[in-house]
Amino acid sequence: MSTVVQGRGLTQDYHVSGGLLGRAKTVRAVKGVDFAVEKGKTLAIVGESGSGKSTLARIIALIDAQSGGSLEIGGQAVDISKRKPDHRLRSMVQMVFQNPYGSLNPRQKVGDCLTEPLLLNTKDSGKERREKAEAMLEKVGLQAAHFNRYPHMFSGGQRQRIAIARALMLNPELLVLDEAVSALDLSVQAQVLNLLSDLQEELGLTYVFISHDLSVVRYIADEVMVMNKGEAVEQASRDQIFADPQHPYTRQLFAATPVTDLAAIRARVARRKARAPV
Repeated sequence: MSTVVQGRGLTQDYHVSGGLLGRAKTVRAVKGVDFAVEKGKTLAIVGESGSGKSTLARIIALIDAQSGGSLEIGGQAVDISKRKPDHRLRSMVQMVFQNPYGSLNPRQKVGDCLTEPLLLNTKDSGKERREKAEAMLEKVGLQAAHFNRYPHMFSGGQRQRIAIARALMLNPELLVLDEAVSALDLSVQAQVLNLLSDLQEELGLTYVFISHDLSVVRYIADEVMVMNKGEAVEQASRDQIFADPQHPYTRQLFAATPVTDLAAIRARVARRKARAPV
């Protein structure tokens, strides 16, 4: 099976001003991380806030350039500090952020939001762009009739579906999902995770999934990489890492976080509904 994205010794440095009296210093947020993700698989990157997982996600999504190390996407070496990615490479990698409302223009209709990537990157006619956008809305569980509505007219879960639809408009091979379900209610989380799983199977997508929620990771991941203070301290298959974590930090992280599964999420939602007054 082919490798879609691979990193070797990736680092990311930030230069911090020392203020009036202090000295400027360099902070290394990502410290020599290695990983590889095969086509159609999901690598989940977990860790506490400040572990470097979102910084690594931005490198993989071609938003920030790495300070050191090598990144390969589709077998092509990529360093955006030296060469701007072309349309083909940009189309291959898309990102879905945590806050769907923040990533959607509130003044832009949903249809315009979805057709914009096609307008910038393809020669499709206006009719073709609209047809593709309407088809994508239906693929993510919405309706073609939503084309002319604004983001504020949708729920949080629906907005995240729109964000996913926009990310898929250019037929990418790799989706980087940064805490993509953490802002959603439990029942909506389950729906969006099922959608992502179905889309991956149907379209052969590869995911890099950033999360602090181990129950979500246990459901969606094939491989899990644990990060702590910018380092990848452990990486293994999902089953192996949940059954027998090797690194002390991984064991500490798992012990401090309630671990459930999608069935348990659904059961908690059902209990809440049963207790709610009629």
